Amino acid sequence: MSQRNNFTRRKLLKGAAGALAVPYFVPASALGQEDWIAPSERITLGFIGIGNMGGNHLRNFLGNKEVQIVAVCDVKSDVRKKSRERVEKHYADLREAGQFKGCDEYNEFEKLLARDDIDAIVMAPPDHWHAIIAIEAAKAGKDIYCEKPMTLTIREAWAMVDSMRRYGRVFQTGSQQRSADNFRKACELVQSGRIGKLQTVNVGIGGPSSERYLPEEPIPEGFDWDRWLGPAPWQPYNAERCSGNYGGGWRLIRDYSGGMMTDWGAHHFDIAQWGMGMDGSGPVEIIPPVDKEHDKLTYKYASGVTMYRDGANGVLFTGTDGKIEVNRGYFKTWPDEIGEEPLGPNDVHLYDSKNHKKDWLDCIRARRRPICDVEIGASSVTVCHLGNIAYWTGRPLKWDPDKKEIIGDQEASRWLDRPKRAPWRL
Repeated sequence: MSQRNNFTRRKLLKGAAGALAVPYFVPASALGQEDWIAPSERITLGFIGIGNMGGNHLRNFLGNKEVQIVAVCDVKSDVRKKSRERVEKHYADLREAGQFKGCDEYNEFEKLLARDDIDAIVMAPPDHWHAIIAIEAAKAGKDIYCEKPMTLTIREAWAMVDSMRRYGRVFQTGSQQRSADNFRKACELVQSGRIGKLQTVNVGIGGPSSERYLPEEPIPEGFDWDRWLGPAPWQPYNAERCSGNYGGGWRLIRDYSGGMMTDWGAHHFDIAQWGMGMDGSGPVEIIPPVDKEHDKLTYKYASGVTMYRDGANGVLFTGTDGKIEVNRGYFKTWPDEIGEEPLGPNDVHLYDSKNHKKDWLDCIRARRRPICDVEIGASSVTVCHLGNIAYWTGRPLKWDPDKKEIIGDQEASRWLDRPKRAPWRL
């Protein structure tokens, strides 16, 4: 790989200020070598946050011949050491010599982002870190795959939209249900009018996060606890506070996440918004369960559609002429004929992605927006956060989806963002 060609390719990637139509890479298939990807054509990746989901992403991308993983970053020394060793062993096994040293490990994400030889990052730290790391990555000219939920606050979400647009970055939110056929089909049928006029949407997810007061425990050796906290308020170390276990740990603590409202809401509210055709927008009123008339979290849209958080199997769309319910590995319509008749050429055909990560890589090469672009992720997580704010304040909210403002409620508006512990800021 010549330095000149490598420099030109990377300079073009980093200098792309908008969505460009012409890819900068020549696919190996054009050279008649389907199974071979030249080093100069691989997208170089750095990983930030490689615990539960980050580790899963690392293993997935290791099997992709389009990329080369060159750096890993985590605040736990044992995690980043094992991840680096996993990467180097994988690439060594592919070489005749059986040796490979070409993956660096970092405690500080800033050092990884400073490398000019990294094209893109895959990030999966706790939610309270997403906005700061993503915006710094955009400034550094990196494209981004960001695990959901996209942010800790509403203001962070739309600041990320502004940054990705300003620096021309390709950003994929990890709400991967958009890349599943059954979810896309459900949304296409709804938008094509197969259930008549849409009236209600029911979404089955868990509840909000809350404050947790946990006793101090000794900090494990090799764990940078202060950096794990980062912009969040200082708290003494406790293993439960930073546990990545699903259904517990930091996901249920308000300083770091929005609970199951954002964790699963970033999937199911995302599909609800897609089916309603509300990407980039949102509801106009949010009502928490405050009385017999409103016994569940309720969202009202300007279109007249009402959305409820309740016990649906995933997402249930109800119209004047039928229903569609969809979840992972599940798809049902009432009546059956709604789902049996194929879509015609005049029906709505939505973005068709068969693989969420591949879609991101394809869009990096083509310099276009992926299926779950930053603005889609921002509008979906805004729905999640608004539900949490309604729960936390215990009263209805009026929302302006164009100005991104809570109307006439200064106290509730304080939840649109959070103070950040010095020296961290957007």
